[in-house]
Amino acid sequence: MENKKKVVLAFSGGLDTSFCAKYLSETLGYEVHTAIANTGGFSEEELHNIEARSKALGAASHATLDVTGEYYDKSIRYMIAGNVLRNGTYPISVSSERIFQAIAIIEYAKKIGADAVAHGSTGAGNDQVRFDLTFQILAPEIEIITPTRDMNLTREYEIDFLKKHGIEADFKKLEYSINKGLWGTSIGGKETLHSEQTLPEEAYPSQVTCTAPETLSITFEKGEPVAVNGKEIADRIEAIRTIEAIGSKFGIGRDMHIGDTIIGIKGRVGFEAAAPILIIAAHKMLEKHTLTKWQLYWKDQIGTWYGIFLHEAQYLDPVMRDMEAFLESTQKHVTGTVTIELRPYSYTLVGVDSKYDLMKTDFGEYGEQNRAWTADDVKGFTTIMGNPMKIYYNVTNRAENKEK
Repeated sequence: MENKKKVVLAFSGGLDTSFCAKYLSETLGYEVHTAIANTGGFSEEELHNIEARSKALGAASHATLDVTGEYYDKSIRYMIAGNVLRNGTYPISVSSERIFQAIAIIEYAKKIGADAVAHGSTGAGNDQVRFDLTFQILAPEIEIITPTRDMNLTREYEIDFLKKHGIEADFKKLEYSINKGLWGTSIGGKETLHSEQTLPEEAYPSQVTCTAPETLSITFEKGEPVAVNGKEIADRIEAIRTIEAIGSKFGIGRDMHIGDTIIGIKGRVGFEAAAPILIIAAHKMLEKHTLTKWQLYWKDQIGTWYGIFLHEAQYLDPVMRDMEAFLESTQKHVTGTVTIELRPYSYTLVGVDSKYDLMKTDFGEYGEQNRAWTADDVKGFTTIMGNPMKIYYNVTNRAENKEK
């Protein structure tokens, strides 16, 4: 019997990857092994349906790779530490997931001795770069096959191909492309393709069901969420899901992200991310109370760069480990509880309770009372502080007067 080459296909069960599964086996003659890397965005029912779709397409095997824990430990907790919001808006939901999905897929391909790895990304987005680059770095000896991108296929062509090979599936063209994940849900299509429009209410998967104000408290320990509304939650992933369930009922975390793609064009996507937005807002407020001025300054710089590199598929660059070491070091005293008031579509940061609160000092109270210095101390400090500016104006005024 002929020994077929083995390919691992990153498989979601959608039209593109379903086409790839059949095309790789029927046209290119590969033994197809499908795999899905779950970073927390799929339910058990969805994973079961994806596996059933793989079997219906004739795949030799299917694997569900759960990397949710790794995704939190190696990415999300650093995005919290860095208060990462791309362009001050987007919590990098999809792009951070894709890296860990790509790592899981290529490691699985090496494990089963695959000759090739494949994905269904098109040539118009960021994901093709994220998958390709990760595959090339971690397994340069394994061939990368991308039928959807290379053949520039239409939806109609893919459906017709599947029908000709006996696959009668209902691939409805949805109005919106929705990618749900642990760290937020992206929504693309229709209005996101036009600069002057925004998503309507019904486009968001979560709808507003709470209208009365509600108080939420998030407790952090060394920068990580460990309790919600006073209830300790040992599993950080469950803490995120708990906050998401509370915040999404108010429609919190909705926005439109406009940014520069890896391939050089502008991209626009809607998203809802109640947990990331609330966690980052609360975490940032707690840091204002517990970190020094220069820790806050450099965290802003590092957090911004960390987000840029993560978005642009640079996760495997060793500089990311350097930035992570810095971010982790800053979280030593980021411990305490932040209270937030939730309302439909908005929230208010109420206050912070932390034993490391730098406002709780014996040195003085801002605008009220000083205990650690005298009036003369401030006069002398101000005189010395003003020397550089005094010198500048003295020299420039003298020079300008001579020119007159």
